[in-house]
Amino acid sequence: MNFRPIIIIGGEPQSIFLEIFLKALKKKFGHPVILISSKKILKKNIEKFKKNFKYNELNKDFSNIKKDKINLVDVNYDKFKFTRKKITSVSNSYIENSFKKAFEIIKNQGCCGLINGPVSKKSFLKGKYNGITEYLAKKTNSKDPVMLIYNKQLSVSPLTTHIPISKVSKNIKKKDIIIKVKKIDKFYKEVIKKKPKFGITGLNPHCESFDKENKEKKEIIPAIRVLKKGKINISGPFAADTIFLKENIKKFDVIIGMYHDQVLTPIKTLFGFDAINITLGLPFIRISPDHGPNVQMLGKNKSDPKSLIESMLFFKKYEI
Repeated sequence: MNFRPIIIIGGEPQSIFLEIFLKALKKKFGHPVILISSKKILKKNIEKFKKNFKYNELNKDFSNIKKDKINLVDVNYDKFKFTRKKITSVSNSYIENSFKKAFEIIKNQGCCGLINGPVSKKSFLKGKYNGITEYLAKKTNSKDPVMLIYNKQLSVSPLTTHIPISKVSKNIKKKDIIIKVKKIDKFYKEVIKKKPKFGITGLNPHCESFDKENKEKKEIIPAIRVLKKGKINISGPFAADTIFLKENIKKFDVIIGMYHDQVLTPIKTLFGFDAINITLGLPFIRISPDHGPNVQMLGKNKSDPKSLIESMLFFKKYEI
């Protein structure tokens, strides 16, 4: 293969992903695209949304790959219906086989990155993993993956991801803060070509705690000291209720939060779906559009492809 493709996994069949995928194709992405999906589902979406779209079905050795067309790897699945507004475990083996096929392509052919359509954490992961970030890390034998919600104006990263609030405090560790900030710093310098400015939140309201387990004093502030010694531009901890004020966010490229909604809620309020979920710490860059399956909108032709477009353009912008 003379050019590295963007590999796209269709994800959960009962989702809006193929609708927005077809809408996103108005753009040119600078890389060949390999879509891993059911040919039957793709055809139904093409018919439903009346798209004049032709794809190139790949042979086993990929010798017929085309740069100017969508190259399809067919994974059989015949249970899809636009009328089914519910996600169940019936699609689990299909999704698992789609990821296996992606890993096989990456191993044998290489890629510039992986984009996966949304999956149901409840049905597919079944509590075995906190999220797809952790699932991919396990499947690729990667340690300490990092979730980065990227926007060119401001990115955020939660130290803990999809875990209950009751478990957040005990999972805030100095070591984890240092590892994750260093990975994001390296990514910005190597890919974005920028030395990032970090802000970091506290865990408690106003960064104050009268408990013996004061995470600000015990874990967060010591981590900041270590990172500063390593020439990383980081400051904090800041109260989470004020760090996202307009005059404050201008000071940072990345805000590190202690838990998922502490930073995901404000970033979505600020930028809507103009952000992409990047997983760092894998053998490849993985990007996920910042939306879920949204099965209730299935077949309505009203879903916005902006996040997927940004995901695909990311590889072109930064010449990955």
